[in-house]
Amino acid sequence: MPEPVEHLPTEERRDRIRALVEERSFMRVVDLSETFGVSTVTVRTDLEALEHGGAVRRIRGGAMPAEGLRERSFEEVQVDAAPQKKAIARLAVDQLTSGMSVLLDVGTTTAAIAAELVRRTDLVDLTVITNGLSIALSLEPGLPRLQVIVTGGTLRPLQHSLVPPLADTVLSRIRADLAFIGCNGVDVEAGITNINLPEAELKRAMIAAASRVVVTADSSKIGRVHLGRVAEIGQIDTLVTDGDHHRPALDAIQAVTDLEVLIATGEGR
Repeated sequence: MPEPVEHLPTEERRDRIRALVEERSFMRVVDLSETFGVSTVTVRTDLEALEHGGAVRRIRGGAMPAEGLRERSFEEVQVDAAPQKKAIARLAVDQLTSGMSVLLDVGTTTAAIAAELVRRTDLVDLTVITNGLSIALSLEPGLPRLQVIVTGGTLRPLQHSLVPPLADTVLSRIRADLAFIGCNGVDVEAGITNINLPEAELKRAMIAAASRVVVTADSSKIGRVHLGRVAEIGQIDTLVTDGDHHRPALDAIQAVTDLEVLIATGEGR
């Protein structure tokens, strides 16, 4: 949560609230109340005024940016930070050894992991379970070195992902060695969050089905909070990210947990 600020005039406080909601993608009323030293009633009045002006969108318990509910497609997001995602993928795949079973979540960083799995011919007899149709197809060149299992479920067109109902049926019957989980936000207090609620639900099922959990998130996700709660920081074992641009946020995370943080640099080997 942001550091508390001194008492501010109403208009300045509302402008800072707007900026904070835009920066964090989602802010709770109670957190805004603590940050600005005002009552939750005052915060709700501020959010109502900001929503009336088109600056934020109020939702249960908090607010999002006015345009925050528009989810970008897989193809739109794939070009963002592509070199960083490639570097993260190469470092993440170093966590694997031949013969392991792997849950591979949907997302553009996990799609980079799929490409790396195809490239890494030294890894054999891997079983990869995914809920991403694009990811499953991209793994096809790795057959039969890779065994690919698709969860099934209900198709979401934006991400080409399979979600509940039925997508978690397979997950309830397996125990994988490791899960690679993508997300839209990593925050010391809010934990791992995602913009889409059905996908957040499936990510939780993947975490429950894995012995070890690795979250992969490029540095733009550090410090951000979204609506769908995936996991607390303490529920994951390793975070693989890029660069050192968010060192204070990463230090805050490591101060309250024994989470392993791996920093990818360049594009790997």
